Amino acid sequence: MPPTFVHARDHLERAVAILQGSDSRSRQLRHIIERTIGLIEEFDGHVPPEGDNVLDLDAFRRTKQGWM
Repeated sequence: MPPTFVHARDHLERAVAILQGSDSRSRQLRHIIERTIGLIEEFDGHVPPEGDNVLDLDAFRRTKQGWM
């Protein structure tokens, strides 16, 4: 995981700790932040080249299989 992501995750974890209220807005914000942390942790480091309009069918198939 890139160092920037580690720092972002750390800051988001601190935000979750601050949002300990039981009101609906605090719960919603905690949920959004926790989901964002999960997405950061799922990032595999692969960044597609910019400006490329070619579809990698094998990668698409692998992704599609993971969704089913």
